[in-house]
Amino acid sequence: MSAIISTKEDLMQQQILAAAKRLFQVYGLAKVTMDDVAKAIGKGRSSLYYYYKSKDEIFDAVIKIEIREMLAAMTHAVNEASGAEQKLYAFFLTKLEVLREKRAFFKMVDAGMDADALSQFQKTKIVHHNLIIRLESALLGQVLTDGMNNGELRKVEASELEMLILVLLSSLRGLKREMELEDNAEKVLPAVDMFTRMAMYGLK
Repeated sequence: MSAIISTKEDLMQQQILAAAKRLFQVYGLAKVTMDDVAKAIGKGRSSLYYYYKSKDEIFDAVIKIEIREMLAAMTHAVNEASGAEQKLYAFFLTKLEVLREKRAFFKMVDAGMDADALSQFQKTKIVHHNLIIRLESALLGQVLTDGMNNGELRKVEASELEMLILVLLSSLRGLKREMELEDNAEKVLPAVDMFTRMAMYGLK
């Protein structure tokens, strides 16, 4: 019986978060209310409070799903690739592709916020950013460590490895921003190829 209840609760949470994501993407976080989310799933607002105490809590859950989906896609791509260079290429390319797919959602999130709301939202973004960095650093660190252990990459000390990961992830974020500004999908593949070859040149 408890398993059935758990499944029903899981399904309800999935419905809430899916509806909330659609609303956030269309109207932005500031304009969406708990009533809007409840109406979107055909429930009363009180039903939402059983699962989430506030709209911010719902938003946090939505973002964490987005982060998990991104990391799952990157992990799958890395695991499917063979060799350090192909794994790095898969890591970089999948990150950019997933962010491109999710850009419409993230672009609308802060629409309509006043200065105070934007200031508070910036703190939330930092928390989520730090989570992403931790997860990506762990995955990238594993790729690099495996490459060192099998002789594809030169061995480095832990402190240098940490700096390498920071530089690679920071460079990738810069590349992502440039890709967004140009909005030219045709440049993604050659850019990732060049970035990977440059990284491998230094890592070998």
